[in-house]
Amino acid sequence: MKVLDRNFYIQSTTLVAEKLLGCLLVHSVDGIERIGRIVEVEAYVGAHDLASHSSKKLTKRSQTMFGPPGHAYIYLIYGIHHCMNVVTEPEGNGCAVLIRALEPLKNITGNTQGPGLLCKAMHIGINLNGYDLLNQDFYIAAVDKPEKFTIRKTPRIGLGYAGMWTEKMLRFYIAGNPFVSRP
Repeated sequence: MKVLDRNFYIQSTTLVAEKLLGCLLVHSVDGIERIGRIVEVEAYVGAHDLASHSSKKLTKRSQTMFGPPGHAYIYLIYGIHHCMNVVTEPEGNGCAVLIRALEPLKNITGNTQGPGLLCKAMHIGINLNGYDLLNQDFYIAAVDKPEKFTIRKTPRIGLGYAGMWTEKMLRFYIAGNPFVSRP
């Protein structure tokens, strides 16, 4: 496995979103390495994207999203679930990719079909907000021999409040993968 470098994350958010599909999310805690294959993501393309946290400008919650690319943006939703995003594009742009679903590969128990569920199964919490994903214990890696798959694009899920951004085709997933979340 090769850890994705900073240059990977500095690209356009939609390109990063598509390229993350098939990559491996790795999190090691207490000597246990958990690995899941990324099978579904959503792109949040900046302050002009009304579905993005960055549309509310720079806040305490969203400050990580405006930071350097290649860092984890993790937040609590509904007061109970953590969601993991990967910061993209140059610092200050407020762009990120939400990891929506994983295919469990190693040491993962529990459902990984949804952003809150995968964070629980991978032991990802708010303590990792701002974490640099170029480290040894929490990172995203390219696979040695990528398999071919078809990428499907749909509107993002649960964003009825976002005006015209509700229908933007910014959700990407591996077609036919049984671990993709259900809308």
